[in-house]
Amino acid sequence: MQKRMLIQAAAALVALQFFAVPVFAAGGGGGGGSTDTTTQCKKGQVWDKKKQKCVAPKYGMLDDDNIYDAGHDLAMAGRYDEAIAVLSLAANKQDPRILNYLGYSHRHSGRVAVGLGYYEEALRINPDYTLVREYLGEAHLQIGDLAGAQEQLAEIEKRTGKGSREYGMLAEQIYHFMRS
Repeated sequence: MQKRMLIQAAAALVALQFFAVPVFAAGGGGGGGSTDTTTQCKKGQVWDKKKQKCVAPKYGMLDDDNIYDAGHDLAMAGRYDEAIAVLSLAANKQDPRILNYLGYSHRHSGRVAVGLGYYEEALRINPDYTLVREYLGEAHLQIGDLAGAQEQLAEIEKRTGKGSREYGMLAEQIYHFMRS
């Protein structure tokens, strides 16, 4: 098991060498978007919050929070394969945040079934993670499953009400899906 993880990490590192990896790290962490403190890293590097500089990612070198931030930022920038490579370096393979953005990145890369698997695993660990539910609902719409999307919308409403960002985003996607 350990050997397989090291091989996967090495493969991810090799893959990173072939991508231009401008990572934008938000000053607030947690994936809230870029701020005035945004730093752009060179090819093959990610932002290390502790060191406050760009570094080449190595298995075990960055903590999972740094890996999550870099993977999130890459995914939001539309660099899905790069996000997958970075997120795959996480030590905790059961972190719902990591699983969520692995699902997001695979889904947006056209591997919707793979993305669904990551979302389902994240929800198995944390059923109240409404951002996963929003993205899972969007994935259901991608494959034409309106009922599946509506089920996730109902689950979000049950947990946060109709006023949450996740509820509003998925409700809007369902509305557009039904009009098309």
